[in-house]
Amino acid sequence: MTSSVADALVGRVIDGRYRILSHLADGGMASVYVALDGRLDREVALKIMRPGLATDDVFVERFRAEARSAARLSHPNVVAVFDQGEDDGEVFLAMELVEGKTLRDVIHEEAPLTAREALAILEPILLALRAAHVAGMIHRDVKPENVIVRRDGEVKVADFGLARAITNQAATSQTGVLLGTVSYLSPEQVERGVADTRSDVYAAGLLLFEMLTGRKAVTGGTPIQIAYNHVHGSIVTPSSVVPGVPSALDELVAHATAVEPEDRFESAAAFVAALRAVRRGLSSDELDRRGSALATDPAATSVLSPVSSTTQLPAPARPQRADLPSSPERHRTRPNEVGRAALAGMPVHDEGPALEHTAAMPIDRRDRRRRRRWPLWLAALLVVGGVGFGGWWFTAGPGGSTVVPAVVGEPVAQAEGAIERAALTVETVEEFSEGKARGVVLRVEPGAGSELGKESTVRLVVSKGKERYAVPKLVGARLGDVGATLSPLTLRLGERSDEWSETVAKGVVISQDPAPGESVKRSTPVSVVVSKGREPIEVPTVTGAPFDAASAAITKAGLTVQRGEDVNSDAVPAGQVVSQSPDKGTLHRGDAVTLVVSKGPVLVPVPNVVDQQDTAAEKTLTDLGFKVDRQYPFGELFEKKVRAQDPAAGTPVPKGTTIHLTIV
Repeated sequence: MTSSVADALVGRVIDGRYRILSHLADGGMASVYVALDGRLDREVALKIMRPGLATDDVFVERFRAEARSAARLSHPNVVAVFDQGEDDGEVFLAMELVEGKTLRDVIHEEAPLTAREALAILEPILLALRAAHVAGMIHRDVKPENVIVRRDGEVKVADFGLARAITNQAATSQTGVLLGTVSYLSPEQVERGVADTRSDVYAAGLLLFEMLTGRKAVTGGTPIQIAYNHVHGSIVTPSSVVPGVPSALDELVAHATAVEPEDRFESAAAFVAALRAVRRGLSSDELDRRGSALATDPAATSVLSPVSSTTQLPAPARPQRADLPSSPERHRTRPNEVGRAALAGMPVHDEGPALEHTAAMPIDRRDRRRRRRWPLWLAALLVVGGVGFGGWWFTAGPGGSTVVPAVVGEPVAQAEGAIERAALTVETVEEFSEGKARGVVLRVEPGAGSELGKESTVRLVVSKGKERYAVPKLVGARLGDVGATLSPLTLRLGERSDEWSETVAKGVVISQDPAPGESVKRSTPVSVVVSKGREPIEVPTVTGAPFDAASAAITKAGLTVQRGEDVNSDAVPAGQVVSQSPDKGTLHRGDAVTLVVSKGPVLVPVPNVVDQQDTAAEKTLTDLGFKVDRQYPFGELFEKKVRAQDPAAGTPVPKGTTIHLTIV
């Protein structure tokens, strides 16, 4: 973006929110501005993609990937990303505005730094990388331009545009360019095109070397020479450049920058732990001693490239850089950690040309000796073959690049053929899809149009069809076993209700919804009705009630009636319930309640007492349990014989009945 174009954006409001105040910096992919966020009334760094790249889907997606990558990190030593979007063709990224200067500026102005200063700057860098590693990400482009030392001494790591999720072998190649700046690429990035957490450790170790010495650890006349020296050279000790650097720091740098990844710290967390241990072991004099670099830089002569400095190498085509502007910085003032003169403002530094992608060259990892010899062989051929061979290698040859074809929506067999014809290797994985039929390509990774080295691996994600699972039979199973039955099918237990059941034991499933065998989606809830066992029924009290009414009450309660033998009762009228069994408590549905019904009192025939003397008749009746009412219509002057009785002789009546006697 030219200065005139950049200046033309000053004053413009982006996305109805960000008013551009001033132009801050330019990079290969975007320019950075100071902008005022009108919504939150704060200044931000607004990164806007260059117009020529805004129409390129690959670059736009990479630009958006930076936002997604950085937004996943929340750490005080990581430059925060606030927003991302597009406005009238301007693809932008809103970031935290950090006032300070890059570590490149600090090294340029003040290195060699003391051990205390260098470790104070390196520690927050490692903490930021540790946060990324814990989040499953690697930075892949750690360099001084991506580290900002704020005016208050706070250190921030920026530009996660190249960050990618950690895998066993995270590819470092996109669009034919070996991503990352060549001076800070790890040997495995150069040689095999892969990176992991130890690649970030390697670059951080190079930063420590550079802060302690003021010079880059790996140098060369061309990017190819620099890359070769990463793989085959040895990094000199900082103390050989700046006498007086403590030997513990020499060892720290050596451990972090080992050629083989397995010989380095396994992550930023391990590196920062070692850094703290080293600092604790140094005296104040060792921490604060400031040395001066030797006039002759051992680092410049310690690594000899097999390619002569006078050899005419095929100049690698300078690819369009994917690097973003180095940092959202402004008002460059001295950080508190650096104890010398205030840091003067310096322009943003851009790194040199990126190295042509060489990761596609075949490597036999089973034979390390062969792997170590191939650059010598390549260099010799470059010397002999000159420009012609180099041009063939990086175009039509194995070192060339190819473009991922558009195969989304095609049958997998057809898509695999297209990928193979493009000189790429196919890896096919399957996943369920609600919208695409089985065997149709859902997406390709990297996306269509991406430029890769030949024989790079392209992943096809193919539809397995709709994700459906048959609901298992849960009826008859105990509730405690339901979860284990549903879990392997990615189903879950839904709503549970309880019901009384006369036939299903307590805790056993009575019914379910959806029904067994029904085809459902992942995570579908399956509701169940669980038995509470037999329902307890309170026994109604019916003693003294007429039998018919008592029977109806018991039947209504869900119990059955069993009639016992009727009994005579002087107290309970005939036809009414004398007793019940049980007479209280609970039963279960269908259980029986026995009722005993009264026949009334016992009946006794009235004896004939007519013509008996009154006293004798009364005794006869009272002995049988009757009561006697004697009546003398003519007085007691006569012989006192019974002339009549009521009830009449032979009438059955209950005991206690009053017998009326007429006596004359």
